[in-house]
Amino acid sequence: MSVKKANLFSKSKIRKINPNWFTGKVHMIEISDVINSKEQHIYHVYFENGAKTKLHAHNGNQILIVTKGNGALETFSKKEHKKNGFGIKRTQKVSLNLGDVVYIKKGTLHTHGSADKKNIFSHIAINIIPTKNKEYKTTWHESDFKTLASGIIK
Repeated sequence: MSVKKANLFSKSKIRKINPNWFTGKVHMIEISDVINSKEQHIYHVYFENGAKTKLHAHNGNQILIVTKGNGALETFSKKEHKKNGFGIKRTQKVSLNLGDVVYIKKGTLHTHGSADKKNIFSHIAINIIPTKNKEYKTTWHESDFKTLASGIIK
C-alpha cells in the first residue's frame, strides 16, 4: 500500500516517557508506529503548566510543528568543561506559537516546551533518522538552563 492513513486521536498510542527528561508533566502520543514510518519518528507532545524538556541534543535533525498554545525553544552552546559537567551559554530564544514550524539541526543543544504556566502547549515532533539502519538518539542533561549542565540522564 502506498498510502497509510490513521487518526491521530483514535489509533495512536500513548508513549511511555522518562519523566526525568522533563521539568513537569508531559504526555506523548506516538504517530510513527501507526503509519509504519521507517524514515522518522513522529510524536504529538503535550506540555502542561510550564513544563519543558531538559537540555538535550539529537544525532539527527528534528522538526517541530506547534499545534496549541505558546511555547519557547532555547539553544545553547557548550563552554568550558567543569568538574561535574560543562558550562553552557544561551545562544537563542525563539517564541513558538500556533502554526509555527521549526527546524533544529542535529547536534544542537536545546530545550523546548510551554511558556504558559496555565495552559497546555503542544507540538508535533518529527525526528529524522540520520542514515539508513541507524538509530535516532537523544542525549539528555541536567541543567540550570543558564550556565551549567551536568552528566547524562538515563
